[in-house]
Amino acid sequence: MTELPEQSQIIHQLRESREEALAELYLLVRERLRRVIDFRLDYRLGSRVSQSDVLQDTYVRAAQRIDSYLEKPDMPFFVWLRLEASQRLHEIHRFHFGAEKRDVRREVKLSPKGEKAGETSVQLAAHIVAQMTSASGLFQKAQQIDALEKTLSEMNDTDREVIALRHFEELTNIETAKVLGIAPEAASKRYIRALKRLKEIMQQHAAL
Repeated sequence: MTELPEQSQIIHQLRESREEALAELYLLVRERLRRVIDFRLDYRLGSRVSQSDVLQDTYVRAAQRIDSYLEKPDMPFFVWLRLEASQRLHEIHRFHFGAEKRDVRREVKLSPKGEKAGETSVQLAAHIVAQMTSASGLFQKAQQIDALEKTLSEMNDTDREVIALRHFEELTNIETAKVLGIAPEAASKRYIRALKRLKEIMQQHAAL
């Protein structure tokens, strides 16, 4: 996987040639964004909303907002693109579930720095259940997700979010810290602690 240039070089490239540089840089992070979308997209929309469509929509959003980003590039380029993907997912969820979504499943937020981490217990539960080979059948899967979600909900909000960011979205520790608005050292400690708890939960539900 080709890595992004340094942040200062990214800003320079974007200011020199916005459209061309954005297209080139976006290709470098496309698969990383796909992982974010795969994790955050409500699992019930799998047959109606494709990852590719969300990726394309995210690129369009980024192209429309690149000038605003360059006026104040106070977050890493990938974290900014991830936020644009977040906003598009938020729109999609509202369109399909409307104002009643919170009564069905907690609404997902990919919070920028300074905001509270969004609820992720259902997303974690759905992906953990999907990894369990014994899970079969939509109704059974839904029951398993519900049971596991209730257990995950007992975890600290930030601990649950740091698992999502590091373990499922595969963000770096520095990127995770930027998203959560905490120091990298704190993010690292939280991840180790939360991952230990996650493994305990997965072991408890492995027989489902």
